[in-house]
Amino acid sequence: MNISLTNIDSVNAVLQVSIAKADYQEKYDRALKTYRKKVNMPGFRQGTAPVGLMKKMYGRFILAEEIESIVHESLCDYIVENQLNILGGPLPNEEKQQSFNFATESDYDFYFDIALAPEIKLSLTGKDEIAYYKINVDEELVNAQVEYYRSIYGSYGKTEEGAIATDLVKGVISELEDGRVKEDGIVVESGCVMPSYMKDADERDKFAGVKAGDMITFNPGKAYGGNETEIAAMLHIEKYEVEAIAPEFRFEITEVTRHKNAELGQELFDKVFGMDKVKDADEFRAGIREIMEERYIPDSDYKFLLDAKELLEKKVGELQFPDAFLKRWLLVSDEEKSAGSIEASYPKIIAGLKFHLIKKQIANDYDIRIEDDDLKIIAMQAAKAVFARYDMASLPDETVKDYVDGVLKNKEIVRNLRERVMENKIIDLLKTKLGVEEKSVSLDDFRKFFENEEDKQEET
Repeated sequence: MNISLTNIDSVNAVLQVSIAKADYQEKYDRALKTYRKKVNMPGFRQGTAPVGLMKKMYGRFILAEEIESIVHESLCDYIVENQLNILGGPLPNEEKQQSFNFATESDYDFYFDIALAPEIKLSLTGKDEIAYYKINVDEELVNAQVEYYRSIYGSYGKTEEGAIATDLVKGVISELEDGRVKEDGIVVESGCVMPSYMKDADERDKFAGVKAGDMITFNPGKAYGGNETEIAAMLHIEKYEVEAIAPEFRFEITEVTRHKNAELGQELFDKVFGMDKVKDADEFRAGIREIMEERYIPDSDYKFLLDAKELLEKKVGELQFPDAFLKRWLLVSDEEKSAGSIEASYPKIIAGLKFHLIKKQIANDYDIRIEDDDLKIIAMQAAKAVFARYDMASLPDETVKDYVDGVLKNKEIVRNLRERVMENKIIDLLKTKLGVEEKSVSLDDFRKFFENEEDKQEET
């Protein structure tokens, strides 16, 4: 077997794979014998059909399969051994490649187009100045988070005052007919509504100021804007039954409960941070500030990477890409896409590919590697962030670890985690190699960066 590479230009090449009969004969004969043992051919016991007849009937299909396997394996080995930095995958050359029916055992030549990644030369220096925007967790943000915790860990209690929109109003809900309770109609003994969830202001206002013992008439369909899911949940019926309900219902109020924020004390501290981790309000606020500062680090890093992307792309300059090959490869690799859709999205594809190659070059230049422990650490961080969103930040590490062990069995998740680890390592490297100036900004000002970015994208 012989494989040769012919460069067309700096980013396009043709690989010729020459397969001699001796290269596939042994594998082909073995495959033919294996198939002979399995095939049922009329007039012969299983496994006893003549080899000549087998070749005549099935030989070309088996030969094609074996040669295809050899060619594929040889191509992969050649690319790896010669460290070819290719884009996409090899495609049959449309001009040189002949068609074969593999009816005879002979020598074969295969030609494949390949795309070579453009060469990137990049030097990182402290003279390349870039800002790192750290979000300032001020007192206002801390106060808002304190109130958030007080709210979610608060409780409902009875009130004798007239109901407000955010109160929970409980009572008996009865379907009406001609102004009276409908015989065999819907009756919910333990009805419960929160007026603030109602879409219609007039219906919502009917509950304003009600107290235990009051009675009102309201229209559920109007109140919830025809949302069958919400109406069915309130009336304890199935969604398909909503269409047939009467327009008016009576609500006999039995109780009004109002939410009360949790007290700023040890019980709240323990719920947020775990038992006895925080002793007083000052420690509680300091802990919240630390959590929020850590929470905003990925946002700051993301902004830093966007700015670094712009800087690095300018340093690298214009790159030549094998456009015709890439468009052809994109079309072949995704049958759902059309040539028109690929043409329309191609500029964005190339922009993403350019930065991907820059990051890959940085990783190669500075020998950035990903270890198993890196994946476990980032998976733990991601899991804790998810749990924190659902106010479970104080879960024991062992519980989180068990969750992570399960997550790491998913190959797709592991692939995504590897990409995140590599990007994080590149960010950390850039912080040490570039001239970075840390700047403190408010959360509002930080968000404006991305509003401006969206405006730029809309203009383009």
